[in-house]
Amino acid sequence: MTYRIGAFVVDTREGKIAQVVGAAGSRVTLRRPGGGLEWEAPFGSLRLATREDREAAGLWPSGARPMYGCVECPQLKDAYNDAVAGGDAYATGEALVVLRRHWRMVHMGGT
Repeated sequence: MTYRIGAFVVDTREGKIAQVVGAAGSRVTLRRPGGGLEWEAPFGSLRLATREDREAAGLWPSGARPMYGCVECPQLKDAYNDAVAGGDAYATGEALVVLRRHWRMVHMGGT
């Protein structure tokens, strides 16, 4: 089993939630949601983040304002889809971070 780029996982070695930005062999490249330094973890030390994990990290849009009418959302989603179609894992990860950061800041009222 592998994790897709953009999936939220928990690095069980330290209990940190992270987002998958790449994979090579038995190692997965991770980054904190919203950006930051990347690190690698062995595949066996990861598990898929649960809804509760994501809620605790502020990544679940339970009280989110709707994105309908948002001018930026379609543009960011298109940029993400273009990166996925291009097959560039780094560009895909970056586009997903930008999209998630926008969602958190604008639609969830995050900081």
